[in-house]
Amino acid sequence: MGRLVIVSNRAPSTDGSGDSGGLVVALKDALSKDGGLWIGGAPQQSENPSASLVFHQRPDFEIGLFELEPELYRDYYLGYSNSVLWPALHGRVDLIDVKPHYAVAYREVARRVARMIAETVRLDDVIWIHDYQMIPLAHELRALGVRCRIGFFLHIPLPDVQTFKAIPEWWQLAAWLAEYDLIGLQTRRDLGHMINIFRHILGGELRANGNMGIKGREVVIRCFPISIDVTGFRSLAAQGAATTAPPPLPRLIGVDRLDYSKGLPQRLAGYETFLTGNPEFHSQVGLLQIAPPTRDDVEAYKEIRLELEHLSGHINGRFGTVDWTPVQYIHRALPRDELAVLFRLSKVGLVTPLFDGMNLVAKEYVAAQDETDPGVLILSQFAGAAEEMAEALIVNPHDPHDLADAIRTALEMPLAERRNRHSALYSHLETHDVDHWSAAFLKQLLAVEQIDAEWLARLPRLQPAARAG
Repeated sequence: MGRLVIVSNRAPSTDGSGDSGGLVVALKDALSKDGGLWIGGAPQQSENPSASLVFHQRPDFEIGLFELEPELYRDYYLGYSNSVLWPALHGRVDLIDVKPHYAVAYREVARRVARMIAETVRLDDVIWIHDYQMIPLAHELRALGVRCRIGFFLHIPLPDVQTFKAIPEWWQLAAWLAEYDLIGLQTRRDLGHMINIFRHILGGELRANGNMGIKGREVVIRCFPISIDVTGFRSLAAQGAATTAPPPLPRLIGVDRLDYSKGLPQRLAGYETFLTGNPEFHSQVGLLQIAPPTRDDVEAYKEIRLELEHLSGHINGRFGTVDWTPVQYIHRALPRDELAVLFRLSKVGLVTPLFDGMNLVAKEYVAAQDETDPGVLILSQFAGAAEEMAEALIVNPHDPHDLADAIRTALEMPLAERRNRHSALYSHLETHDVDHWSAAFLKQLLAVEQIDAEWLARLPRLQPAARAG
């Protein structure tokens, strides 16, 4: 194997200052092993972008930045990626904003980035492309004659085939996905959806080995649930909590990007239902909701921000007293070390998205707990994490009474039960951490046979079996 080449919409910091968490932590060891390269978008757009990657050498690996004009970046990222693909893949087809120039920009960015990659990639390199912003890249790279193994990982959920078809370019997206050697998905739910999309759109056949046969080639599709640096996050929480005073009241905590997929209005509705039905808990508990802003230029995000501010104010106005504020709402990001401590000192973790690929907050909450007196995780049945974390209190986030009952159960749960639930959750996390995730994906990708040059020259450009129906 040559280098590992990671491609994503955003690149890590060029000096390593932003490596405290997330994908960089998961992949930096693998990248540094063989002089890896991470390709991603430049932090700022340029009116006169470079036609080639702009390289920066870190001590551990190299970074190649691609530059885009502001208008092209807006239409590709805020437009097609986050106003078409994001709502559709999260099941919110009512929020899709279809504009033809969005799709044009999305394809143009893939073409440009593919040309830049083709200029620098070597035959024995392994390319790992990340997330929905980059779906066409394998198609564009193959068209340029790139023979490397190419894997793709989708970090967000994949909907059922009918919801997928709400995307105007549904047939083309399916064909683009089918040109990867390996597709990694978060959950068994998403894996089933991928199989059906390939079957119904491209006439794919599921083979005995679990791969899909599509138009004369085989595509490997597997489930790889992403995780966190479990030991590191646990240490961060324990160290910070040792010098931090606990809150005056038992605390419920929610930490989510301000996004309509996270179910924040439904969460507040469940909390209000809890307070309505359990007056003995008035002045005895509080909810801390941290919701950093995201994509404020997209109209749907402006609306969810206003709705959340209204609901938190409504609950505080209805139930609050001079000495008690039922909801503390923080609309900004907090450092990771502060979040770790807040998780550890919170009696209940609320992770209640309407549809999520995984949701690492659930795993961070469990990792942060003091095993001698752990808190309780309340988890949406629609979070990808629910497939792995059955010992949490699993709820329907659309049902405020279900959520209210779970809050009361969590607050009143005996210590022995809390310990048992936490022990089971933590044991699984400990053996399925972020290193396990990246190693499993790369092992599967390396098992794929190298593409033959003659075969690649004959490779038909995939077309849908039928565009209607």
